[in-house]
Amino acid sequence: MSTTKKIAGAALAAALGVSTLAACGGGTKKDDGAAASGSPKSKTVTLVSHDSFNVSEPVLKEFEQQSGYTVKVLKSGDAGAALNQEILTKGSPRGDVFFGVDNTLLSRALDNGIFTPYEAKGLDAVKPEYVLDEQHRVTPVDSGDICVNYDKAYFADKKIAPPQTLDDLVKPEYKNLLVTENAATSSPGLGFLLASVGKYGEDGWKDYWSKLKANGVEVVDGWEQAYNERFSGSAGGKKAKGDRPLVVSYASSPPVEVLYGEPQPAEAPTGVATGTCFRQVEFAGLLKGAKNEEGGKALIDFLIGKKFQEDMPLQMFVNPVVKDAKLPEVFTKHGAVVEKPENVAPETIAKNRDQWVKAWSSIVVK
Repeated sequence: MSTTKKIAGAALAAALGVSTLAACGGGTKKDDGAAASGSPKSKTVTLVSHDSFNVSEPVLKEFEQQSGYTVKVLKSGDAGAALNQEILTKGSPRGDVFFGVDNTLLSRALDNGIFTPYEAKGLDAVKPEYVLDEQHRVTPVDSGDICVNYDKAYFADKKIAPPQTLDDLVKPEYKNLLVTENAATSSPGLGFLLASVGKYGEDGWKDYWSKLKANGVEVVDGWEQAYNERFSGSAGGKKAKGDRPLVVSYASSPPVEVLYGEPQPAEAPTGVATGTCFRQVEFAGLLKGAKNEEGGKALIDFLIGKKFQEDMPLQMFVNPVVKDAKLPEVFTKHGAVVEKPENVAPETIAKNRDQWVKAWSSIVVK
């Protein structure tokens, strides 16, 4: 499956003809002998991440100058693939810190014991609802919401109110309008499945999906196809003549449509059905066996520092987890505030994820 909303944001930016900054930081520099050998004197700290990690160069440079560490970023595919590599190299990690495990994969990481507990400096500034591991094996870094997005122009032209809740999506007026991603192959697809589990419980979500199928939901492999080809409201979808005005995407998608629109629109062309959302939280952890443990701790402190937290939204299209971090204006003006997202406990996801996806596939993908 794909990683998180950050890949979607980067892909959306690419579809609109722009590129995001690469997070190479000090990784482009030549390491000195101590760094190469991984000795205690090493001043290189290595962050292992999925492909969507991003940070602006000035913010990273400031951390490097203040800490004395050079940051090397080792990108390793999508979140699941990156995590699996660390599980396979447990005790002899490829880096010092792992970033990108989210609440759908958290129990897998913790059960495999790949992290060393560390209570980060500044953790008291993190919103307590995001601190899901009391042993501090992982530290929350960002959050975001998987939600149904809608094409404002379509619903205005048809004089139909856009849906706002999961219940709305099975109503006759929304028949054959929704496209979603495959829960077996896509992170937003899985998140949308989990939203239904959170809303209707283990006894009701299957019936809900049976109703969605009867109401004409379309399933495609991944976010790129759903959002940039089938969805009529996105810049990419318009070019591809997409005919589905409802899509499973992210609450941060409308601000990105504005940010990279040419010309930049005064209002986002898409909206968010805030009663359809599942909240993802991403974490960083100090890898067990890290060669530069002190540098790893400093890097985790940096990731929840205000400077990084306020840089993050426009770099990775996610929300800060720190209480006093401010969002950029494009987010506050055009983004959606999700007051009551659906949640499922990480241990419940770990226990049931595979059987839920299998049951979902038997209902929807036949």
